[in-house]
Amino acid sequence: MHPFQYVAAKDVQEVVSLLEQYGDRARCMAGGTDVIVQARGGRFDLDAMVDIKAVPEVMELTLNGAGLRLGAATPCYRVYEDDKLRATYAGIVDAASIIGGIQIQSRASIGGNLCNASPSADGIGPLMVHNAVAVVAGPKGTREVPVDAFCVAPGKNAMTKGEFLLRMEVPAPAAHSGSAYQRFIPRNEMDIAVVGVAVAVTLDAKGETIQSARIALAAVGPTPILAKAAGDSLAGKPVTPENIQSAADLAIVAASPIDDMRGTADQRRHLVGVLTKRMLTKAIERARGAA
Repeated sequence: MHPFQYVAAKDVQEVVSLLEQYGDRARCMAGGTDVIVQARGGRFDLDAMVDIKAVPEVMELTLNGAGLRLGAATPCYRVYEDDKLRATYAGIVDAASIIGGIQIQSRASIGGNLCNASPSADGIGPLMVHNAVAVVAGPKGTREVPVDAFCVAPGKNAMTKGEFLLRMEVPAPAAHSGSAYQRFIPRNEMDIAVVGVAVAVTLDAKGETIQSARIALAAVGPTPILAKAAGDSLAGKPVTPENIQSAADLAIVAASPIDDMRGTADQRRHLVGVLTKRMLTKAIERARGAA
């Protein structure tokens, strides 16, 4: 890693100007827990590291009737320590609570997790199931990219030259909604997901029928996967073990895992089924007010 310039940008325009100036040889630092390690490992050569934590817009955490606005650099601990956010977006809190250890969570952000575009990222699936949108700033102003379409390949996202992530906007869930996220890892903490599953559901007023559901998978494809057919299969159906099992079977079909040093494709497919059932059950319990 050769010497590079460190710049603590103060506003959006300064960040955009620096990214335009240095092009592919510049990176934003939202928390630094990934980008510094990647630079040391030779994944890319840097001429400039642009620290965006002093830009007010990227440190936002606003929750109101319209939904959640979560700045790209807002650290994980602010997410899981917010009681109102925990009650409304439990799946996002589940993810923020397990990204690295306590020290990492004081710097790392859900936004950085999204920009890193790892197939095994814990933060992306919960955003997907909540229909989140990424707000990107660049030379032509701001634009919105659905989180479903933000990751385009392993380690690559949909942003172009001069652009950076400002925030995620997450719509307010409907009444009687719940969400959940869980991953399988070989160790108890600070490990990379072998499989991760995020779920969000909305029930009817009696808590007996699923009005809608979304299911997202991590670490079983080149990008995080929205298992649309699996979620759609539950719409209008009663909450029964049979319907949950059918959705889990469809989630397995949506997965395209590989064999690697952390697990086999067959193991991952099995885990998708197991975790989908668990997360559907947990999200339904939360939607009923049980957790």
